[in-house]
Amino acid sequence: MSQRLETSPEIIIEPTHGLRAFDWREVWAYRDLLTLLVWRDFASRYKQTVLGPLWFIVQPLLTTVVFTIVFGKFAGIPTAATPPVLFYMVGLLAWNYFAQTFQSTSSTLVNNAGMFGKVYFPRIVVPLSSVVSNLAALGIQVATFAAVYATYYLIGLPAGTGLRWQVLLLPLVVLQVGALALGVGLWLAALTARYRDFTVLAGFLLQLWLYATPVIYPLASVPPGWRIAVILNPMTMPVEMFKLGLLGAGTVDTPTVVISLVMTVALLVTGVLIFKRVESTFVDVV
Repeated sequence: MSQRLETSPEIIIEPTHGLRAFDWREVWAYRDLLTLLVWRDFASRYKQTVLGPLWFIVQPLLTTVVFTIVFGKFAGIPTAATPPVLFYMVGLLAWNYFAQTFQSTSSTLVNNAGMFGKVYFPRIVVPLSSVVSNLAALGIQVATFAAVYATYYLIGLPAGTGLRWQVLLLPLVVLQVGALALGVGLWLAALTARYRDFTVLAGFLLQLWLYATPVIYPLASVPPGWRIAVILNPMTMPVEMFKLGLLGAGTVDTPTVVISLVMTVALLVTGVLIFKRVESTFVDVV
């Protein structure tokens, strides 16, 4: 009489530290949850508001008007021989996507502590949903810029202002901005879970970061002694690439690109690692 041998399931033991502690296959398995969170973020952002998604248009337009009056008219800051309205709108495209993603990502652990304490799922799915949902706002703002650009085109653009072949690289630039915002946001989310002071610091940091980024001034106008400090800012290259691709008014060279990409990768990798380290114990702290 033959005996039936039952094989035990295979058990794979992997390190729980370093990058191997982060399982992208698990994140992919929860892609339906990611889709639901993306829709939740987009639908709830302007829920019970009069204008609704129109705020995605109103906010950058109002900011552009303020920049044009304060920095263009009063301060007299040059805009690289391009119309100030177009110059500020293009700079705000990349910056707004970064700022919105950074703000929502940095408060991930605190704002979702109740949900995290009830059910298990990869915590990284929540900040990832912010990266994706803010793309919708970026798309609306790009469409708004296209309408304003078309108006200027019919009126007559200054010589040298117009689209360049670098516009084809902008999807990759958007990907980098999302990765950068995710990395910095995860760092701040981990710190905020333990020290609430960083909640206030997030808004203050964005204000300082805005003025350190060539959104309201061209990189070419920065004095040589300060230019290296501006180039070390990883958001400088994306903003200048938007200006170069859409208006032909940006300054982008190889060192600026390399510095921005290296810093983005470093912040993303370290942000994921610190977030992974904190996520298992933050519920006891929050």
